Amino acid sequence: MSSYISPIREPLVTGNKTYHQITEDLASPTEKAPGRAWIIGFILAISMLAFGLFCIAWTVWHGIGTWNLNRTIGWGWDITNFVWWIGIGHAGTLISAILLLFRQKWRTGVNRAAEAMTIFAVICAALFPGIHVGRAWVVFYFFPYPNTRGPLWPNFNSPLLWDLFAISTYFTVSLLFWYTGLVPDFATVRDRAKGFRKKIYNFLSFGWTGSAKHWQRWESLSLVLAGIATPLVLSVHTIVSFDFATSVIPGWHTTIFPPYFVAGAIFSGFAMVLTLMIVTRKVLNLQDYITFAHIESMNKVILVTGTIVGVAYLTELFIAWYSGYVYEQFAFFNRALGPYWWSYFGMMFCNVISPQFFWFKKIRRSLFWTFLLSIVINIGMWFERFVIIATTLARDYLPSSWSYYSPTWVEMGIFIGTLGLFFTFFLIFTRVAPVVAIAEVKSILKSAGDQYTGPNAHAHGHGHSHDHSHAVDAGNDLSHNDDANSSTGTILTMEDDLKKLEGIGPKIEKTLKSAGIKTFQQLMGSEIANLQTILDEGDGNFTGNSPESWPQQAKLAFEGKWDELKDLQDRLDGGKY
Repeated sequence: MSSYISPIREPLVTGNKTYHQITEDLASPTEKAPGRAWIIGFILAISMLAFGLFCIAWTVWHGIGTWNLNRTIGWGWDITNFVWWIGIGHAGTLISAILLLFRQKWRTGVNRAAEAMTIFAVICAALFPGIHVGRAWVVFYFFPYPNTRGPLWPNFNSPLLWDLFAISTYFTVSLLFWYTGLVPDFATVRDRAKGFRKKIYNFLSFGWTGSAKHWQRWESLSLVLAGIATPLVLSVHTIVSFDFATSVIPGWHTTIFPPYFVAGAIFSGFAMVLTLMIVTRKVLNLQDYITFAHIESMNKVILVTGTIVGVAYLTELFIAWYSGYVYEQFAFFNRALGPYWWSYFGMMFCNVISPQFFWFKKIRRSLFWTFLLSIVINIGMWFERFVIIATTLARDYLPSSWSYYSPTWVEMGIFIGTLGLFFTFFLIFTRVAPVVAIAEVKSILKSAGDQYTGPNAHAHGHGHSHDHSHAVDAGNDLSHNDDANSSTGTILTMEDDLKKLEGIGPKIEKTLKSAGIKTFQQLMGSEIANLQTILDEGDGNFTGNSPESWPQQAKLAFEGKWDELKDLQDRLDGGKY
């Protein structure tokens, strides 16, 4: 490679992988029959979903009275779970968008699953406001719909309406970002598939060919969507926090809510990503692509955001004391020493104390402790939302209206149902799409593979142990290219995809290969005059097709200099060559 890579940097792809091995490892789970662990998990998830649907039907049929909401506590498990699911969905966009903009290579191992998690979590969150309205058939009142049947008009001053705009925008952008990343990998699966399955993936891949122009547009779109999604990470949970902060209720009416809601959402989102990826890594044998380096990096983010959340908790307590406002002081006194003291101390332990274990490198790199603490953190973040909602509402200004809230089996069943919905979606996702982004892992192999970097890197490991003609075959993968001769440095007899060069289409490629020019190396050594003769004598009208740049393009492709090749092709397209 042209740039120096520190041998100290820990590799992100282990197992001395070739490009073809990456395709095999990541695409094969979508092609093989599911294993026993997947089937058991799917049956369990479907069962939970079925119970949740029954509870939703029970609620719609009998009314919100089946919940244990009362005259004081109008928001219970439903809004608690709504905010919790929105928080879970935060990490996907953060990992995908912000880390992409900062060129963090470790995102490639976990971004695909994190993006999918975002989509599924937002769908689960959207269920709760829809049920909470009581009359589900008038749920369209959430939208800025001018009511022509009465005096009711949408209140644009309400943060509940802002929720609708923010979350729907967040969902739309996240869905586009997720699907954009999937297109090259869908094409890779398409090229390996047959029959009806091939037609499905051909439709999903939008005719992707892996040409330089396609890659250029793909990268541009990814950056544009990342730029749009980045402020959404901050705005969505900020607006969710306004549901509370814009009220005048002591314990809610505070300006610290927006930043600490955002930090808490990232905190819980990363914990859920770790929970999912540790299990997925084991079940699908992805240990070489989701490494301890990925897990440690994510644990560092959890440590930082968990510390921010802890500081926010302590700041709330200090401000309540310092303000001298007796109602605010009572709100926090009641949280810690009132009837819900168990949830408050559960929240403090799970969210403030448990992340501090990640200061120790052995725990950061331990699968057992990471998995355990990720679950503890998710429980703690649920406690946080419950403490904010239930304990604050349970003690109103009037002691005569004080009450205690505990959920009914219907409320708990709906929450269990959303967990079932989430895991059902995720398990289906692992069967229809690569859980780890094939194209993006290939893009970092030469700089993050263990044969190129780290203490076990080969002496020749800076870019010459593999055949470069397969450097970016993602989305146009030739499954028969197994790099069998790459370690010896010999020229592969396999054919290259000459259509990746600007000016060469299917017919010209066929003509060149009929003349014996089948690889980039053969094309780079050809004389321009000979190429022109082949075109003139070929079976087709190739008038206007100039081979002048083909040897240079082939040389760049053979050497694996795909960025320089794209730049050259852009100049050719613009007539600047």
